[in-house]
Amino acid sequence: MPFIQENNYKTMTMKLIQKRFLKGRREFEIIDESVFVRIKSLFGGEKITVGLSMLNPEPVENGSELEFHSRYKSRPLLSLLLNKPNTEAFNAFVGVLKQRILEESDAFAGSSAASQPKEMARNVYDEPPAFAEPEQDQIRKMDKPVNVSEVENAIHMLKSYVQDESITPLISVLEALKSEPQNEVYQQQLVTAFNALGITQGAVLTYAPYLSVFVSDDPFGNH
Repeated sequence: MPFIQENNYKTMTMKLIQKRFLKGRREFEIIDESVFVRIKSLFGGEKITVGLSMLNPEPVENGSELEFHSRYKSRPLLSLLLNKPNTEAFNAFVGVLKQRILEESDAFAGSSAASQPKEMARNVYDEPPAFAEPEQDQIRKMDKPVNVSEVENAIHMLKSYVQDESITPLISVLEALKSEPQNEVYQQQLVTAFNALGITQGAVLTYAPYLSVFVSDDPFGNH
């Protein structure tokens, strides 16, 4: 069965299975606060986890695919084949996915605002202000010291839960930053390594959310 939906008060599970000649099989499953993606093709398989709070709820059509982009960088983290396996199943899955993204984004924004000092909480926006995308990866001088314990935790979580060789350069930079937390060169290299991850960005931010202070447009809400 290509379309499965199971609901209860605390957990929502929904799956979409898509097949396409030469592109293999794609499975998308929404479980709690994440989307689990399994891709099988003639050339191998891949598993990806994307946090719902990291996605923009408004998808973009790109040819025969519907893309959900990152909130932090305008890059696709999820790509679904339009109207596969059929229009009804596709629309139902996309509708629930958009709703769950909005719910998780609201929950994430609420918890972030609650943990900030009052003067910082006033700077929370419903939507981030639009800025022109820089031609090169840039990072301004950090307004607050780098939290070494958070960096250590990010390294541990990524090594434990993100089984993808593409994050190796990012972990190397994090190890260097742990030793020299105020080194701006390492901070710049972290942004560059993160931007090179593509679709794996969602999984990285799911398990290491502290990295968002380096890669968001305005890490500390100073407008």
